[in-house]
Order: sequence, then C-alpha cells, then structure tokens
Amino acid sequence: MKLSAVVLCLLVACGSLHAESKVWQPAAGYTQIPLWPGTPPDARPMPGPEETWTSDKPIGGKPVTGVKNVSLPTMTVYAPQGKNTGAAVVVFPGGGFEILAIDLEGTDVCDWLTHKGVTCVLLKYRVPSIPYRWQCDCRPHNLELSVPALQDAQRALRLVRSRAAEWHIDPHKVGVLGFSAGGYLVAEVSTNFKRRVYAPIDAVDKESSRPDFALAIYPGHLATDRNTLNPNVPVSRDTPPTFLLQAEDDHVDGVNQAQVYYEALKNADVPVEMHLYAHGGHAFGLRPTADPITRWPALAEAWMETIGMIPATQR
Repeated sequence: MKLSAVVLCLLVACGSLHAESKVWQPAAGYTQIPLWPGTPPDARPMPGPEETWTSDKPIGGKPVTGVKNVSLPTMTVYAPQGKNTGAAVVVFPGGGFEILAIDLEGTDVCDWLTHKGVTCVLLKYRVPSIPYRWQCDCRPHNLELSVPALQDAQRALRLVRSRAAEWHIDPHKVGVLGFSAGGYLVAEVSTNFKRRVYAPIDAVDKESSRPDFALAIYPGHLATDRNTLNPNVPVSRDTPPTFLLQAEDDHVDGVNQAQVYYEALKNADVPVEMHLYAHGGHAFGLRPTADPITRWPALAEAWMETIGMIPATQR
C-alpha cells in the first residue's frame, strides 16, 4: 500500500472522504497569514490544487478535516482567551508529510491552548513534503530532511518572534507542538535551528528559529531501521526542553520512535519528560476516548508549568 493511502486510511479510520472546498479557511474572525512575501523557497509543483476534505467516519465523536496539496503555506494566529500568559505555541498537524489533519491535530489544539492563556499559531505547511523513500513495509529507508516543511517551520518561528510585541507574546516563550509527522518536524526544528535551510529574504529572518520548548506527540521517523537516532535530528545540549508522548500499541509510529529520541536528549543533558501508555494507538489528537492517554493535555500543562512557560495558576 502506498504511504498516502496508509495515511489517509489511518486519519479517517477508513471512512470515505468528501471534498468541500479548494483552500482551507479558518473559522470566521481568523485570518491566514502568508509565510513568505512571494514564492516560497524551493517551490515544487503539486499533484493538484489545494483541497479540503472531510471524513464521514468520526474520531472522538467528530469528523476529521484534512488538507492536501498545500503550495502556499500560511499561519493562523489564535489569541488567548482570558489572561494572557505570554507563551505561544506553533502547532504542526500530522499527516505523513502528504496531508494535514488540520482540525484533529490543529484547530482542536488551539481551542485547548487559548483557554489556557497561550497564543496558538497553526501552521499550514507545505505538503507533500516527504523526507523519505519508503520500503514496502513503510519503514524509513533513505533518511532526508523534510526541507519544504522545515523551511516553513523555521520561517513561522521567526515571524512569531518578529511580531511578538504586536501579538503580546514573550519572544522567549515560543514553543512548538506536533503530531506524528508533525512530531518529527518538532524534532527537526528543535535540532537544526543553527542550520539555515533557506536564504534570508527580509528582516524577519534575523530572528531565531530555535523553539524555547517542544512537545512531540506520537512522533514518527525519529528511529532508523537499526533503531538508532535519525541523523537529521542532531540533538545537542542546546536542544530545547522536550515533552514526549506515545502509546505502546501505536502500530504506525512504534514506541521506539519516542524512546530513541528520549535517550539522545538525556545523553545530551536536555530536560526531557516522556509518557508511555499501554493503549491509545495513533492519531487520536486531543479527542476523548476510553483510553487514559487521551488525558495527556493535563500532563503537558503541568510540564509547561515546571519549565516556567506558564504559571501554575493556569491549570
């Protein structure tokens, strides 16, 4: 089975898809902000125009909305509700670098974070942006950077810092959170911030692209076939504090993905917290199920408190 078919089947639990519109739009009152002033760097032809679709089989009682063929990346800023903590999180939805689970692993996250006083920045990064050639058993064989997606992630972090005063954000409290392939993008941007993957284009690119903290939820692509760390995520002592979460029965991105990254972070003396659960599978986002793992947002809030990103009174 092709990777795109695997990803689509997993995200919509093998339900059928219904195309709704060509370009994804946020809810009324929110505006997408282009990442690039012109054509994005290393622009590539897409298989077709951008398209939004919805599954007819829900996850956690709600349908799943996805986006494919994103050639013009954007970010949408969701302001905190109530007291503003000054913290901000850039969110990377998953989808195998082929599609974006834009609500399950995107807008749902912003609903949670903004209620906790955190500014949420939803990144609609370029897909397809596949970093691997895949074997028939869907394990990474030839490891590469997901260059277009990483370019978009670095640019988003710089844009957030460049507009921190306008958006009432502390530029030293800008984190990233991603799911599955987005979790791998979290690791990429956390470890490659000294590496420019595109030529500077304006004053925004003078800002740092290093996250101040990072959360990778059921991340993939971090372990090689030999169960060693993917060399494209060069962990160092400067890698930001990291929160990891995965289920042991995740048959898409095995538990070794988080474990290998955890060991590398520990060996580099990077503050890291990892939570492994027996059950939960893959691609559950924040939607409640019978499995205890779906209560993970409370653990993430507590962790953000312990590293000083949000005050304890916010939980």
